[in-house]
Amino acid sequence: MQRFGVVWQQLRLSSHLPLLAAALVLVSCRSGSNRPAPAVQQPDQPVAEAPPPQTQVPVKTETQVEMVNVNLHLDPELVLHIRHLEGQFLPTRKGQPPSFDDKLSYVVKIDSAEVGVSMASMSHAMNTYVFGEPDAPLKNLTLSAEGSEIKQTGTLKKGPGIPFEMVGTMSATPDGKIRIHATKVKAGHLPVGGLMKLFGLDMAKLINTRNTRGITVDDNDLILDPTLMLPPPKMRGLITSVRIQGDEVVQIFGTGKSGRPPSPHSNYMAYRGGVLRFGKLTMTDTDMRLIDADPSDPFDFFPDHYSEHLVGGYSKTTAAGGLLVYMPDYNKIAKPLSPR
Repeated sequence: MQRFGVVWQQLRLSSHLPLLAAALVLVSCRSGSNRPAPAVQQPDQPVAEAPPPQTQVPVKTETQVEMVNVNLHLDPELVLHIRHLEGQFLPTRKGQPPSFDDKLSYVVKIDSAEVGVSMASMSHAMNTYVFGEPDAPLKNLTLSAEGSEIKQTGTLKKGPGIPFEMVGTMSATPDGKIRIHATKVKAGHLPVGGLMKLFGLDMAKLINTRNTRGITVDDNDLILDPTLMLPPPKMRGLITSVRIQGDEVVQIFGTGKSGRPPSPHSNYMAYRGGVLRFGKLTMTDTDMRLIDADPSDPFDFFPDHYSEHLVGGYSKTTAAGGLLVYMPDYNKIAKPLSPR
């Protein structure tokens, strides 16, 4: 009769060596003999030391954005002339990074910027987005500069329609919006001040802002909120001053000054840190710069057509693993570039 037993023996080495696993001892007893077989001890094997933990590079949760001399299209007729801008590229959906393929997936939080909007773009924005509803109180709006003041003409939707004209000064409100203070208002070629006195009206009754977007009335002033009145990609920031300069309304956000050192590129958009998606690619600890291939004029960029910008341009990888993407202007996008 044979019987088998397994005995585990725990071995302890000197205090300078780690603990080894106990050797396996097989004891065999033959019939007619009770003498145990001698234990066989497996040779000690050194334990491989664990590799040192890899240094983790912290990834910023927010993507920093910088724009210099960029004409940013919000639609084919509404263009923001961004002289310079610094801020963050923030996601709008929890757990999902910003994506160039979806301009609703991010918002540009402005820390400091100087942005100009032409009178033609302002007129388009007012007619399309602010007073774009069928029952909006004002129609056919045209904005123009009159010295340091802004002039607005259009039709007041009262009965058959009353032509009106308003001239006013522009300034920033304490909460970062734009105030237009009317210095002269006419309706039907009559001073509106007289009509108000005659009929007991004020601006809030004359212009019902219930069917508008991004505009409210404060006494006889109009308050514009660009955050609400403009289409995506959305931008938000504190406007600290506003002025008329030539044919543009120039808005200053924050200090209006750039805090970054000069760049060798004159027209570009740079993204640093965080996670950013574009097409089928996802960039972690983002380091990407979109560069105007023709620096002789502002970088004409249309987010709705960014893939066409990419296809028409070319890219280079930097020694640090970043990406430099040279793109044609939107108005020159039909002519593909050759890598230099």
